[in-house]
Amino acid sequence: MLNRTLVTLLFLAGIGGPVQASNAVCPDAELLGAKLITDVCWACLFPVRLAGVPIGSGPVPAGAATQALCRCPDPLGLPQPGLTISLWEPARLVELIRVPGCMPSLGGGRLDLGVLRTLGTPGQAAYDGSDKAFYNYHYYAFPLLVMLDLFFPDTCNVDRLTDFDLLYLSELDPTWNNDELAFFTNPEAAFVANPVAQAACLVDAASATTAQLPLDSLFWCAGAWGSLYPFTGRVPTLNGRPSEMSLASARVLAALHRRGLARRTMGNDALCTAPLALTLPKTQYRLSQFYPLPEAHSNHVIGESELRWGAWRNVPGVGDDHLYLLWRWHDCCATFD
Repeated sequence: MLNRTLVTLLFLAGIGGPVQASNAVCPDAELLGAKLITDVCWACLFPVRLAGVPIGSGPVPAGAATQALCRCPDPLGLPQPGLTISLWEPARLVELIRVPGCMPSLGGGRLDLGVLRTLGTPGQAAYDGSDKAFYNYHYYAFPLLVMLDLFFPDTCNVDRLTDFDLLYLSELDPTWNNDELAFFTNPEAAFVANPVAQAACLVDAASATTAQLPLDSLFWCAGAWGSLYPFTGRVPTLNGRPSEMSLASARVLAALHRRGLARRTMGNDALCTAPLALTLPKTQYRLSQFYPLPEAHSNHVIGESELRWGAWRNVPGVGDDHLYLLWRWHDCCATFD
């Protein structure tokens, strides 16, 4: 399952230099080992809904598909009947790092991307470190159910990703550490950069924390974590490290959705394909920390206060780099063909 990842690493290593071994600056998160079983919240898959009938208990987002039966076109365009299958799918992985090129999810190896390959992103923010932090990120395909050959129909794999794959590196994205450049990729930030819009985020924070229901209509808010805008790695450090890292992960998702690189997998119109969603569908996602201290028995919604799930999930020094497993609600039409 790692063949494509190894090819990617060799390709990048050929461009920027050799892959260096793990050290104290770039830790090994031990992702590809026993922790893949012990540190994943397997109960968070539930409920699994077959034709609208739930198996197990758990949260269901408000925008989930309501159809029990469905139909999707086959390669010839003919409709094929099927049953609706829905579940929380562990689908992506985000690692947030201090040192550019550091890859804790791949044994702590480092890619020497070089000055030219960073495109002006050295991995350090030009801001006062007392109130802001800056982290680069790596975004991976992590279709865990497919990788472990668990219950997941091939027709439900809408993005056709079957391996642990490196999809995006912020070191190659000049907008990630520059608020002004980021504005040109999401100019709607100008309409929410005012006290009234930011005050509305208090409602989102209350809903996400008390009812675990973030408000998709307040697309610029990340609840108790702060504002989703700008889509950069410059995040406030006032709410604690877990909130800081979760906010950065949510901004990763928001930026990728805004560019059409992430899709909506929730709703009646997403049963056959994954439509574009240019604003982050917050209710579609849940997050669980994998490293340094795993959420092995639960996960949390976007904007949920860390006082409920992880104020203690930080290890000073060695815990400055974080890994988050991203869960998405997946509605799918499993056809009978």
